[in-house]
Formats: sequence, C-alpha cells, structure tokens
Amino acid sequence: MFGFNNRVTFDNVREARTEKERDLDYSPLPRVSGRSFAMGLLVSMGGLIFGYDTGQISGFLEMPDFLHRFGEASDDGTGNITYSFSPVRSGVIVGLLSIGTLIGALVAAPIADKIGRRFSVSIWCVVVSVGFIIQIASQHAYAQIVVGRFVAGLGVGALSLLVPMYQAETAPPWIRGALVCAYQLFITLGIFLAAVFNLGTYDHLADSSASWRIVIGIGWVFTIGLGLGILLFSETPRFAYRQGRVDEARRTLMRVYAAPENHWAIHVQMEEIESKFRAESQVKTSFVGGYVEMFRAPRMGYRIALGVALQMFQQLTGANYFFYYGTTVFQSVQISSFITQVILNTINFGVTFIGLYLVEHYGRRKSLIVGSVWMFICFLIFASVGHFLLDIATPANTPTAGIVLIVFASVFVLGFATTWGPMIWTLIAEIYPSKYRARAMALATASNWIWNFLIAFFTPFITKDIDFRYGYVFAATNVVGGLIVYFFCMEGQGRTLEEIDTMYVQRVSPRKSEKWVPPPPEEMARIRREAGTADDVGDTSETNTAASGGVAGGPQQKRSDEPSHEHVV
Repeated sequence: MFGFNNRVTFDNVREARTEKERDLDYSPLPRVSGRSFAMGLLVSMGGLIFGYDTGQISGFLEMPDFLHRFGEASDDGTGNITYSFSPVRSGVIVGLLSIGTLIGALVAAPIADKIGRRFSVSIWCVVVSVGFIIQIASQHAYAQIVVGRFVAGLGVGALSLLVPMYQAETAPPWIRGALVCAYQLFITLGIFLAAVFNLGTYDHLADSSASWRIVIGIGWVFTIGLGLGILLFSETPRFAYRQGRVDEARRTLMRVYAAPENHWAIHVQMEEIESKFRAESQVKTSFVGGYVEMFRAPRMGYRIALGVALQMFQQLTGANYFFYYGTTVFQSVQISSFITQVILNTINFGVTFIGLYLVEHYGRRKSLIVGSVWMFICFLIFASVGHFLLDIATPANTPTAGIVLIVFASVFVLGFATTWGPMIWTLIAEIYPSKYRARAMALATASNWIWNFLIAFFTPFITKDIDFRYGYVFAATNVVGGLIVYFFCMEGQGRTLEEIDTMYVQRVSPRKSEKWVPPPPEEMARIRREAGTADDVGDTSETNTAASGGVAGGPQQKRSDEPSHEHVV
C-alpha cells in the first residue's frame, strides 16, 4: 500500500471518456508520490505534538520532584511529610490542557479561513512553544503549570483542527484516508515518546526537576520542526483556489499527484474544486452569519451533529482512561507503572500502521463497527476482572487478575489504535463541504476536547467511588458509538470530497453508501447548487471555463469512473 512503485490506473475512466476528454492523459500515477509522502510525515507532526503533550502528564503525576513541587503536603501520622495530588488538583492539571485545546480549535477556524492553513500552523506552533516555556519556568506554584498547559493546549487544539484539514484538502482521494489517519499515527508516536522519556528521566533523574523539565523541553524540537517545515510546502489547493490563485492550486495538485497538467485526475479535481467555489465569492456573511448560514444549509445540521457525536464517542471509547491515568491504575497490580505505560504506548503506536491499511482497503464503516465490538468486549472483561477478582487493597494476593488486566488493556489498545483512533479524524476531515469545512471541523473537534477534559477531570472521582466498574460505562458507550456509525455514517473510501458531499445532500442511505454511483461532476455541481452547500451559483459552461482556466465541463458518464487502485509493477 505504501510503496512508491504501486500505481493507480485509470483504464475504466478512459473507456467512458467524453469528447471533451479525448486529449487528456490517462497514464497510471504513483499511489504515493514523494511530495505526498513528505507532506504526510511533516504535517502529521502536529499529531505528534498533540500526543506528546497529552502523554507526558501521566508520568509527571508519579515523579517525586513533580509531586514535591506541585502536590499537597500531608502528615502520615508519624511526623513524615508526604506529597500527593488530590482528585481536584490532578484533574485540573490534566484537564486544563483540554480546555485550552477546546478554545484553540474554535478560534483557529476563522483565522485559517483568513490567512490560510499553512501560516496558521506556524503561528499556533509558536503558541505551543510559549506554553512549554511557562511550564518549564514553574518552581512551586501549581497554578503556573496549569496556565502553561492551558496555553500549550490553545496551540495543540488549533493544530488538531488544521492538520487533518490541510491533509484532506491536499491529498489524492485514493490515499486521503491513510494520510489523515497518519495524524493519529503521530499522536500515538507522541504518546509513546512521552512514555519512553518519562521512564528514562524517572530512572536516572527521579529527584531532580530535570525529570520533568527535560521531557517538556524536548517538545520544542517538534514544534519548531513543524512551524518552520510547513513553510516549505504550498498552501492547500482548495484554499489557494478560493483566494483566486488558480495556477498555484493546479501546480500543488500536480506536485502532490506527480501528474502532468493535462492528466485526467488533475482535470477532474480542478473541475470539482471550481464547481464549488463561485457562490462563496458572491455571498458574503459576517462571522456569526456564517455559522447561521452553515446550520441552515441542507444536511449541514445533520453532519455537524454527526461530527460532534463521532468525536465525543472517540473519547468515550475509554482510551484516555489508560493514557492519562495508566501509571496510577497499574500501580495496583504491582508492576512498574512507567514500564506498563511504555508497553501500552508501544502497542498503540505500532498497530496504528494497521489502521492506515484498513481505512483504504476495508473502508471506514466496517472497520469502526468491528472496532466498537472489539473494545466493548475488552472493557467488559477488564471491568469484571478488576472489580470481582482483583484484591484492590492488596493486589499482590491476586497476581493472575493483575496480569489479565494488563493483557486486556493491551488488547483494547490494539482495537482502538487500528479503528476509532485514526479513522474518526478521517471522517471529520471529509464529511463537510469546503465552504463550511473550517467552521464545522472546529465544532466537531471542540466536542473531542470537551469530552477529553470531562474524562480527564472526573476520572479520579469516579474511579475512587466505583473502582474498575468504570469500565462498564465505556463498554456501553462503545456499543452506542458503533450504532451511530452503522446508521448515520457514509462510506468515503476512494471518494472525492465533492462526491462525499453529494451523498449527504442526496440523503443516500449510509448502509448503501458503499455501492452508490456518483453522477457526473456537472450534475453534482447542480445538486450542490440547489442544496446550498456548493460554492457554485453560475450555470453556464463559459463561466466555468473562464474561472477554472479551461477545465470546466466535466465528464458526462455515470462515474463508475473512480480510478482503480490496482498495483502495477
């Protein structure tokens, strides 16, 4: 799947070409071009920053120096002073990052629409770096750590919106799902690196502030790399086109696709981008009016609610229960909590590669539904063993139960990291039309961060009262999440963003969406015009041709003309 020698062929569309398409190039294209590969690596660094910042705090809560500086002192009754975090303090330290990310995700949307996706990424990398500085400079005031995590969260939240958006608006349709999933892959890499660095500094610098300051400081490498590296790439073709930079949009597509200007894939992408553009240039709305218009557009309320629900249930899978509080949870089974975190995060990172394969070969719907069932079973066993078989007061009395907990936590991570972890970001990046994508993705991403905060803040209180029975809650929410995918999500595997938009506008049954045959681009443009989700209000081919530099007037055939994903040597 990831080899540069694999090709995407266009024999089926060449057989169905119209008179206008006789002179187009239909030669095979590389499935993954050098440019798209580089984009996937660099832009996904935003996910690494996200994962690294969220993953490190689990270890900090158990580090002696961090506890001494920011914990609460108490007398154990023998004159010895001990330090610990109350549920409120640990919840605030962990959860304020999520409040920052919530605000960052909402604020980033209008900024990205104004100055572009590329420069926005650089600006928010600076914000993350400032948050790191505030945390490293903290001495004994836990409020400063909280403020630093909040500021860093602003940047992390913005990047969680911008990175999937950049990838979705630039990537070829046959690898778009895998590239957006690469964002989640890098999140898992960030969490894994945080766990490894935590283990290393804990083993060698446990009683020094370097045990946590070094870990935070390493984050600058990633933020500086992304903030400067993104400037080496072009703006997304869809944003460039909306700014009137048609030639730049075409050149970007040519580089990412590794295709000549007259190739059928470039022709169709430019045609579909152009067909959605013109209404936006003629209808101007205020900031608030833009949101009102978005909610009133046909099927946009449905899609916004779906995006919000999907991001909510990604958090309610229960994955962050392990990643935020894993070191604390596994102390109860007499195994080094830091080593356990490294084990879980190694699995989380390694198996996400499987998710990149599944999303483009088995589709979104099937993979997510199977993932829901998988995680439901894991949490059912995890909660039952933890509550009924583990001696919570003296875990050493029940070593077998402790091992079972770790095994099923690992099996759970396998299911999450290959399905709900990466694929929700893919769905959110592709279900909205370009006219509303930034705003709608901001709302959906905000949902993710709200629930991220709620789980981070309330988990200490809940586990204190109901111990491992908390797992039954996540078992139930995994079932609900799977049902939402089954009844409401369209299958976007191999589809262009414009075709996915048309499926929602036409109210295609999600259960039949995999076999839906898209109409020709001109017909899709008409459907979206009438629905109000397109950027097109003109209806003359002459206008189309002028606006797009001669690429309007698309194929007239029924589009069973999606490029075939054959592997050609």
